[in-house]
Amino acid sequence: MRRITISLLFILVCLTWGTTWLAMKIAVETIPPLFATGMRFIAASPLLIIMAWVTRAPLLFSRGQRLFQCAVTVFYFAIPFSLMIYGEQTVSSGLASVIFANMPVAVLIASLLLLNEKTCRLQILGLLLAIASLAAVLLSEAKETSRCHWQGALSLIVALIMHAVMYTLCKKRGCHVAVLTFNALPCCAAGLALIAAGWCLEQPRWQDFSPGSVGATLYLGVVAGVFGILCYFSLQKKASAFQASTVFLIFPVIALLLENALYGYTLSPVSRLLLLLPLSAGILLTLLSQRHTPEPR
Repeated sequence: MRRITISLLFILVCLTWGTTWLAMKIAVETIPPLFATGMRFIAASPLLIIMAWVTRAPLLFSRGQRLFQCAVTVFYFAIPFSLMIYGEQTVSSGLASVIFANMPVAVLIASLLLLNEKTCRLQILGLLLAIASLAAVLLSEAKETSRCHWQGALSLIVALIMHAVMYTLCKKRGCHVAVLTFNALPCCAAGLALIAAGWCLEQPRWQDFSPGSVGATLYLGVVAGVFGILCYFSLQKKASAFQASTVFLIFPVIALLLENALYGYTLSPVSRLLLLLPLSAGILLTLLSQRHTPEPR
């Protein structure tokens, strides 16, 4: 039964994360990026707050961590998610998912710099291989297609780095809070701030919003923002860290296949080779070696 549960959670997380990127692409077709991100958080936050209340999870971080909770609101939710959906205006959803598949690599780099964690040769090899392969994929896509613009790719990379840094700072500060505590109030505050900023800066026109974009935004909030998060953290509790982290190798494949099936977009042959071989190998080496890396003192 435990294996069935782990397998089911793994499939659900892969499907949720794999479809998130296409949903962001659809959402931003008729809704401006800031406003779309704010709508996403506003759709998710009531459910998260209700679930926190039902499970008696606190909405506030502990007293010494409340300033950090404000930082989480800005630098984990508001800015990175806005950059992600902004990037999808010019970058294909498949390539965006490939960039974010490097999260384990980004977390490793942040841990080396901020936590002085010990490392091993396998981690260094995997890190260098993943970075070099990702750079090669971006260069290849910039030459082969018009769907890879450096502004969008850079936005996604900055969002990736910010998420990795915030995750590492949580470890450094010993900020151990419940999943619902971490997400509920910061998600709500970020949503309200982005709705206000989007209304002033982007001047959205409700009549221009397509049903597809509105539906995609609600999907991002309710399914990805609530269901996907809870499934992933449940998977982390039931499976090993390595098993849970292999999600990062699977969801880009789903995103690429889905985009190709619906829009006929695909990465160039050179990029596919770089993606399937050295990039995946680099991420895998990073994940495998984590089991043999001593804990930081």
